[in-house]
Amino acid sequence: MRFKIQRESLLKPLQLVSGVVERRQTLPVLANVMLTADAQGITLTGTDLEVELVARVKVEVEEGGETTLPARKFLDICRTLPDQAMIEINVEGERALVRSGRSRFTLSTLPAADFPAVEPMSAAKEFEIPQGSLRQLIERSHFAMAQQDVRYYLNGLMLELAQGRLRAVATDGHRLALCETPVDLTVSGVQQVIVPRKGVAELMRLLDDSEEPAQVAIGTNHIKVTLPDIGFTSKLVDGRFPEYERVIPKDCDKTLHADRDALRQALTRTSILSNEKYRGVRMQLAAGVLRMMAHNPEQEEAEEEMEVEYSGSELEIGFNVTYLLDALGAISADKVEMGFTNANSSCLIQAVESTRCKYVVMPMRL
Repeated sequence: MRFKIQRESLLKPLQLVSGVVERRQTLPVLANVMLTADAQGITLTGTDLEVELVARVKVEVEEGGETTLPARKFLDICRTLPDQAMIEINVEGERALVRSGRSRFTLSTLPAADFPAVEPMSAAKEFEIPQGSLRQLIERSHFAMAQQDVRYYLNGLMLELAQGRLRAVATDGHRLALCETPVDLTVSGVQQVIVPRKGVAELMRLLDDSEEPAQVAIGTNHIKVTLPDIGFTSKLVDGRFPEYERVIPKDCDKTLHADRDALRQALTRTSILSNEKYRGVRMQLAAGVLRMMAHNPEQEEAEEEMEVEYSGSELEIGFNVTYLLDALGAISADKVEMGFTNANSSCLIQAVESTRCKYVVMPMRL
């Protein structure tokens, strides 16, 4: 294998692909990226057996072939070479020679035949969605995923396909985030799949805010997202997501309307003196006013008061302030609505003018 490439053309795809390569590996070949060269250019592939990333680069290839190179070392070499440098790569036998100007590096390789391939997808449901819409969907819901929960199906993001819409739902058992977007999709009934935490993190890195299309294919065991020059494949979590619709409050008879930024800032200030472990904040609602209070084991106290639109009966309720701030941070609208039933029931947070994203937070005893 032999080809020349400009540093910048190689560095970005190599960084993307190396992102999925774990430092500690059970198989030595998993610490490598696979490099394939043919008449169309070069292809870089990285995997940790759960997520696979493939990047394609158009470049003139003098001699084709395939091998695997140590991901971190190869990336560090490319990263530290000067801007606009030309890199020449020549692979012979079990060694790869990387040359640029007066720099020369010899890397050991492992056979491409040992590199694990993702099993082919079966019975895929395919659709197209703008990258920006898919990124927004994930950004506004992923933070509610559980972390290392024994209920492994909560440690991921559930994607739900229904006629004309795509919905993302995440929950850790204490809060829930739901966001949906219209897509040109034809399905009978509803199909649900769970994307693991690492797959969600990699997708967030890959997607930008553009209108460029992303091709999504969902099979029985995998999800595949194809972007220009990049292919992403992730295994799906084998599990059944809870019936989330049952926890979304339907009839909230107490509704508060507030300025999102003002509410966020007031909660942030109050949280400074909350208990560091439980992060509890008490909210008192009365006609036209919201009072927020927090205290900690050092006997320190914080109190904030702000004007809101509220005309329901008086209510006192406690929440983990981090959950409220996460939900308010995910909403882009200026005005938010919080719906309550009583002190022991979950609160529903959403934008005043849009119900595309909903956030449910369970109360705390304080």
